Amino acid sequence: MKFDARLNTVEQDCADCPIRHNAVCAHCETDELGTLDAMKTYRNFAAGETVIWAGDDLTFLGSVIDGVASLSRTLSDGRRQMVGMLFPSDFVGRPGRSTTPYDVVAATDLRLCTFRKKPFEELIARTPSIERRLLSMTLDELDAAREWMTLLGRKTAREKISSVLLIFARRSAALQKDTVGDGFSFALPVTREVIADYLGLTIETVSRQISALKKEGLITLNGARQVVINDHDALKEQCGDDD
Repeated sequence: MKFDARLNTVEQDCADCPIRHNAVCAHCETDELGTLDAMKTYRNFAAGETVIWAGDDLTFLGSVIDGVASLSRTLSDGRRQMVGMLFPSDFVGRPGRSTTPYDVVAATDLRLCTFRKKPFEELIARTPSIERRLLSMTLDELDAAREWMTLLGRKTAREKISSVLLIFARRSAALQKDTVGDGFSFALPVTREVIADYLGLTIETVSRQISALKKEGLITLNGARQVVINDHDALKEQCGDDD
């Protein structure tokens, strides 16, 4: 595998990591954190760089610390479908798998905390807390994939935009140990162009729907990327979900 990333050896205490409470190491004991700390390497990717090509040998695993990555598949005729996004605390790669079926690309400047694959797999085998956390994260990802299928297959443009805004808000709140409600503020983690690609819409449609939600008073925009939810219940109603 080719890495375009710059390896970063700047020391950071795992206990002070911004994703510590939500990542694969969330339930590790002090000695287990020490083992991970000795194994970790930081990798930085610029927006647009490929982290992993589909089908390449998978030599590392890790967690997103900062930024967003996209997961996509490319068909033989060049058509590409984005199938998901990785946000801070999400896990990159699959233990027990030699390759990945998806291209992983930095949608924004991206920082990963990575571990060499074989030593990390050996650590999982003797560390139940990591194994349980990976299982929980995998089930969460399965739920997200099913939500994604509904989002792309059945929802209108208005429902898609409302849903993705709440997805971004909830991910932001989880990292802050907060809850989403009226007055909650968060930054869009990606550009409107990436959102359009994510949802299968044009960038004009994305901008038009966001402007409509703003005009109706459901959200406020502070600059191009900062969003304030003014009416959480009303925004949820725009998502088209039964719950």
